[in-house]
Amino acid sequence: MTDPAYQRLGLPATASSFAVLRAAARALHPDTRAVCGLRTARKRFYRQMLCAHAARKAADDTSIG
Repeated sequence: MTDPAYQRLGLPATASSFAVLRAAARALHPDTRAVCGLRTARKRFYRQMLCAHAARKAADDTSIG
């Protein structure tokens, strides 16, 4: 099962990693992006979104061929 936060991004499986990062950054509230103390949490969130996207891509690749 994929991460619910990743599913809310609404990205296709063919999206690039950069597109995933852009969508994840837009999903965060502007106040959350502005607080320096939350930098580690933001980086963790971005990594989780990239991992979820990679897992989705891998699942789609194995189901195709």
